[in-house]
Amino acid sequence: MARKDDRKGPKAAKTGKVGKKQSGISMVLDRVLTLEIVRVTERAAVNAARWRGRGDEKAADQAAVDAMRRELNRLAIRGTVVIGEGERDEAPMLYIGEEVGTGEGPKVDIALDPLEGTTICAKDLPNSLAVIAIAESGSLLNAPDVYMDKIAIGPGYPEGVVSLEALPAENIKALAKAKGVPVGEITACVLDRPRHASIIEDIRSVGAGIRLIGDGDIAGVIHTTTPEETGIDIYLGIGGAPEGVLAAAALRCIGGQMQGRLILDTDDKRKRARKMGIEDFDRIYQMDEMARGDVLFAATGVTDGNLLSGVRFGKKTIRTETVVMRSSTQTVRWIKAEHRSFEKFG
Repeated sequence: MARKDDRKGPKAAKTGKVGKKQSGISMVLDRVLTLEIVRVTERAAVNAARWRGRGDEKAADQAAVDAMRRELNRLAIRGTVVIGEGERDEAPMLYIGEEVGTGEGPKVDIALDPLEGTTICAKDLPNSLAVIAIAESGSLLNAPDVYMDKIAIGPGYPEGVVSLEALPAENIKALAKAKGVPVGEITACVLDRPRHASIIEDIRSVGAGIRLIGDGDIAGVIHTTTPEETGIDIYLGIGGAPEGVLAAAALRCIGGQMQGRLILDTDDKRKRARKMGIEDFDRIYQMDEMARGDVLFAATGVTDGNLLSGVRFGKKTIRTETVVMRSSTQTVRWIKAEHRSFEKFG
């Protein structure tokens, strides 16, 4: 999975007669798409949920991919996948560069993760999601499918209060000061990986708490926006770059701060990055460089989690819960749907 970038980050979205403007933002995206993309994540989530707890990550992921691709091709868009299932020649469908949609309507970038947390789904653990973001063409960061160093906090803090250039402990102290609380009341969300041993040690050295998660760092980043409910104040650590861009898209809609730096530590990765126009391998990307302009974001729960409830299968109904957001209006909708027609899920 990856995204679009020139030497100075994503190209500024062009505006013209096809789009209106609201507060300086091009309104190329039709408001109808806000609800249409809910169907895309719902279909993916339901198909993946049928594989919950079965221990087969590949089957669960493929079920979600098939459903998401099918629904995307029904949308009235000229879409290009810039964050997908892998780079061209590495994924059979929803690969980076694949064109989707009916070929009519606005030209858009698409970032997607049909099954965020494949291991989570296979083990029926919390916070597996089907996720998608849509933005005007040229608005989403395009980079190779590599790791990304990330830091994120929710809204309401001074700009630049945290930074990837600072040590984790320094960021924790700065955030506590900005929040007006003791360091001991700050909790950081970190992926439970051996590579994060030093980060974990540094955070705990100042007395802050840590919420370790097995997977699902998109949800982890989003959780920073409501610390009073989730208990998470800051997200830190290295995860997938695709998930980083999707998380940035969500924060663009609901507020917060985020930085990401691609981990391009081999010649092969740098070569792949260079093919996508990236020359500054140490660049720190701000949130609005990873996802800019008018952005739509949707996520449907596959398994139960802090963010969303998972799919519920009944004898006569299938129930889903989805969050859908739009950056230009700062609107967040929570949609609980009861589906009585099973045929539409394939």
